[in-house]
Amino acid sequence: MALRSAQGDGPTSGHWDGGAEKAGMPEEQREGLQEELIDIILLILERNPQLHYYQGYHDIVVTFLLVVGERLATSLVEKLSTHHLRDFMDPTMDNTKHILNYLMPIIDQVNPELHDFMQSAEVGTIFALSWLITWFGHVLSDFRHVVRLYDFFLACHPLMPIYFAAVIVLYREQEVLDCDCDMASVHHLLSQIPQDLPYETLISRAGDLFVQFPPSELAREAAAQQQAERTAASTFKDFELASAQQRPDMVLRQRFRGLLRPEDRTKDVLTKPRTNRFVKLAVMGLTVALGAAALAVVKSALEWAPKFQLQLFP
Repeated sequence: MALRSAQGDGPTSGHWDGGAEKAGMPEEQREGLQEELIDIILLILERNPQLHYYQGYHDIVVTFLLVVGERLATSLVEKLSTHHLRDFMDPTMDNTKHILNYLMPIIDQVNPELHDFMQSAEVGTIFALSWLITWFGHVLSDFRHVVRLYDFFLACHPLMPIYFAAVIVLYREQEVLDCDCDMASVHHLLSQIPQDLPYETLISRAGDLFVQFPPSELAREAAAQQQAERTAASTFKDFELASAQQRPDMVLRQRFRGLLRPEDRTKDVLTKPRTNRFVKLAVMGLTVALGAAALAVVKSALEWAPKFQLQLFP
């Protein structure tokens, strides 16, 4: 299914940043969208106890919610969570870090000079972390581009987002080489993703690189990269600890055992999240960025698809 089929003919530019006031939506509509977003996340986590929330998951969920609505978004995201997103939803970030370790071998195959410069700068790969785990949904301001990339990733191998990350770095070769060869300078440059990238060209290039250098051929280099990756280790550790503290699935499951009344513990509280305000408030408190992200995406969506507003909020 092509997500971009729902784009409509409205204006095509928008920004994800901004608060509730800037979204220009009635309070009831904003709250309704946030309720739906939290419902989807909680329902998927309850149905799949082996999955763990990670900071950034809501960026993916809200994109599907805006395009296809709550019911279909729930089914699609649940399927993705057990397939394409599965490695991100482990209790630790080990598999996520392993996927990031494919980035430098891809760059090395195409541009050894750029690869060596980045290695000398000891920049690591954490600059691409949010790109990978949100499918670029957290870093791109134009919703058209987000939806186009989601179309692409849905139709491809689960590792395609890391190939797309590589082509972005390769596309910015000269900017990188013009930097001072130190971690701070290169990381700052790469973490600020341009908003005017030639997306169709990069998508085509990523597909070509996947065929030329499939994951099976890069596995050994990726494993070696993991051994060499020392500079970003402490940063990853800090990120992982911070993320673990914000996971509603882990915290809620512990709190339910201690805070709910005995007669409530037997109820399926997560499968009917709309009926339990404790669940809502807990998740809102644990995922601070959730509401702001959802509202900012709504603002963007309403700017490019006013007709879709009427479908989402009849």
